[in-house]
Amino acid sequence: MGTQPDDEGRAGRPRRPRMARRGPGRRRLLRAVVIGLAAVVLLTGAGLTALYVKLDGNLSQVDIDSALGPDRPRDTPGGSMDILVLGSDSRAGTNGDFGGPDAQDGARSDTAMIVHVNEAHDAATVVSIPRDTLVDRPRCERGDGSTEPAADRSMFNEAYTVGGPACTVKTVESMTGLRMDHYLEVDFDGFARLVDTLGGVEITTTQAIDDEDSHLELPAGTHTLDGRESLALVRTRKAVGDGSDLSRIELQQSFLRALADQAGGVGLTSPKRLYDLADAATSAVTTDSGIGSVRELADLAGTLEGIGPDAMQMVTLPVGTDPADPNRVTPLAEQAGQVWRALRRDEPVPASAVEGSVSEENGDRSVVTEG
Repeated sequence: MGTQPDDEGRAGRPRRPRMARRGPGRRRLLRAVVIGLAAVVLLTGAGLTALYVKLDGNLSQVDIDSALGPDRPRDTPGGSMDILVLGSDSRAGTNGDFGGPDAQDGARSDTAMIVHVNEAHDAATVVSIPRDTLVDRPRCERGDGSTEPAADRSMFNEAYTVGGPACTVKTVESMTGLRMDHYLEVDFDGFARLVDTLGGVEITTTQAIDDEDSHLELPAGTHTLDGRESLALVRTRKAVGDGSDLSRIELQQSFLRALADQAGGVGLTSPKRLYDLADAATSAVTTDSGIGSVRELADLAGTLEGIGPDAMQMVTLPVGTDPADPNRVTPLAEQAGQVWRALRRDEPVPASAVEGSVSEENGDRSVVTEG
């Protein structure tokens, strides 16, 4: 895996602007990345140290540094932070099992985001990567210790199936030239438990959803979804928009915004519910070993908590329909290069980076709004 050269010109960078086609609610998605971790912060403040043993025991972790070794991009100096966030069908990599047995059984990463927190920790950029993006995947180690050769035009989410978190991080670093400081994976089954702990999530659908693959049927209107229904919603694809993964990303972002808003209303007035939320959240999470404890996650949550919606930039990787397969997309080389270069320089992603991307041409057509 080649390491891209460092960029210069970090001084005098401008404030991070809003993307012209994104409403302010979309930028609240970052709160959903650390959903439940806010509850851990509150537990920390309440001095409930005895609960750490239980919550720490819930966490799964992978030692990404040991798995990938020294052949990685150099860490960007100056204090900025890059976090790879995945939503997956199963937790993988428990305590050093880098590929994970689940990876051999066809586990998938259905949601992928790179969260770049700037040097001052007062602004962030979140880049969503469609799972159907065709990328050049580097050679990876499988869970059984065998080696999977590098592959051209491999679907992005196949990296997780091949070699779990380590292979996914390696693929992201290869395509971006960015070193991932941290890894955070949320298991969808644990996500469903989190929703049930909250008592459901209220959303409003602007049109009926009937998806035979996710087994979700919802008429247009306001609904309170339980965990099972919420899981079906975030997996829905063919029944919304143009049926592509880009439409599903819009759906997931809208739902996560509603989830984050409702979880944010849980406070110290109900200590048991607060603990149950933290218990559910930590049970759903796999992290890299650098943030593999409640205290470290609380520190990370505290860092992200100070970033307001006006200081967030939401971007979908600029892609175009693959000429050889209309069901797949490929990165637009020039525009994608602008995205990764901006993150390496700790600068806002320029508006020109998303021009011509099919995700922008489709516009914001989410069928879910907050209830």
